[in-house]
Amino acid sequence: MKTGILFDLDGTLLSTLEDLTDAVNETLRHFGCPERTQDEVRQFIGTGAANLVRLSLPGLPTDPTLETALAYYQDFYSTHSQIKTRPYDGILEALEEIKQEFAVAVVSNKPDRATKPLVRKYFGEDIFALGENPSCPRKPAPDMLYQAMATIGAERCIYVGDSEVDVITAGNAGAPCLSVLWGFRDEACIRANGGKYFCRDPKDLPAMLRELAATL
Repeated sequence: MKTGILFDLDGTLLSTLEDLTDAVNETLRHFGCPERTQDEVRQFIGTGAANLVRLSLPGLPTDPTLETALAYYQDFYSTHSQIKTRPYDGILEALEEIKQEFAVAVVSNKPDRATKPLVRKYFGEDIFALGENPSCPRKPAPDMLYQAMATIGAERCIYVGDSEVDVITAGNAGAPCLSVLWGFRDEACIRANGGKYFCRDPKDLPAMLRELAATL
């Protein structure tokens, strides 16, 4: 059976926190709301742009509507998503090795219109990328994983992510999750939500995925 390796994007392949924080705070400033710290934004990431904006708003009667704030945030982020963002050290080399053995795709709760350009820019045209879009329920529903697997021709998969949402998503799809510890959540949070397999350095990803795939 063909095994696919599906990757989360933010906090797993790309360090995006600074650009996300800047976009959130530009949105909050625009509407006269207090800004958020980077650590606060870190905790709000993982369940889609709408939830990121909703959690970032102060919850006051003077708040803009979620739809208005979200539209402003998405427009700003779409043109400012590649300012401070970069691949984590060692990720490019690890991906090249993994691609020699497995079919690879990226599955993210980041909006599709932001996910695809980032994957193209940093990882090339040959990796299928799927972001949040109206045609497919977002994580932790398993649907995005199933769609990516079908596209890359995989009959089973390992999901690689950095959060509790990724562990739950993989479980809902009947797949193991390899949790990376250089992203947006710590090991205690991931373990509390069922995480079992952990990677502490990108250079270890190929060997760990090889070992995990052998158990499927």
